[in-house]
Amino acid sequence: MQLRVLVDNNALIDHYFTAEPGISLHIEEGGKRILFDLGYSGIFIENARKMGIDLLRTDDVVISHGHLDHTWGLEPFIRLHTEAAFEQLPRTRPTFIAHPDAFLTRSAGGIGEIGSHLSVEELFRHGSVLLTASPLWLTDNLVFLGQIEQRFDFEAAPPIGEVYTHDGVQEDTVVDDSALACRTEEGLVVVTGCAHAGICSTIEQAKEVCGDDRVVDVIGGFHLLEPSPERLTGTLAYFRDLAPAAVHACHCTDLASKIALARVVNVCEVGVGLRLAW
Repeated sequence: MQLRVLVDNNALIDHYFTAEPGISLHIEEGGKRILFDLGYSGIFIENARKMGIDLLRTDDVVISHGHLDHTWGLEPFIRLHTEAAFEQLPRTRPTFIAHPDAFLTRSAGGIGEIGSHLSVEELFRHGSVLLTASPLWLTDNLVFLGQIEQRFDFEAAPPIGEVYTHDGVQEDTVVDDSALACRTEEGLVVVTGCAHAGICSTIEQAKEVCGDDRVVDVIGGFHLLEPSPERLTGTLAYFRDLAPAAVHACHCTDLASKIALARVVNVCEVGVGLRLAW
């Protein structure tokens, strides 16, 4: 598997890309080209162009969950493909993959919409759509983990605003948050968006779905933004026992949490332009 960071809160030094508070990763695995999240705007398109990545040849677009910093890049992505269709350029009609709740309207703190601007019905006009709460294998070794089961009490978190469901307005516990896991010879690579269900719970689900307890790397958001002492202590103990070869915590992981993680595991720098291969 090969991975490039198209969007993160930071850009690597001497790599002249644009950063924003969001995440987007380009993955190549098993002959497929996969876009995991699309950030907050369209900067991932220009960053990808500078990296020599052709987003018109995207097989799957995987949405980790419905928040704006992961989905608002959908509109520029669709615009890119629509303009290519007008110009009769070669392109791949993508499949959009997410949890069934990923495109529900969400609000918080008086902000009317913190979720996707596009509905499932609109996405169907631009490609195939697969919505699943169950694990879905994208290649022989890469899997969408589906709805994450929260397995640790220390990872319990308060709701984030409200979500507008078919059964009415409810507190938003972000049950649509998911991740990817890839089987490699060295062990699993776990790729997260925000890990709202808990980074430890997400990794446990990856191990269970893939049938492998070895974890070589974890990259993405860990949802450690001013975490409670209980959450941070539990996470540190978990990672100390997990002992991955590397940890690429980014996006929604604050500096204090990265410093604390670095005391127990090998925390590596992340930013737009990073290239990883396993």
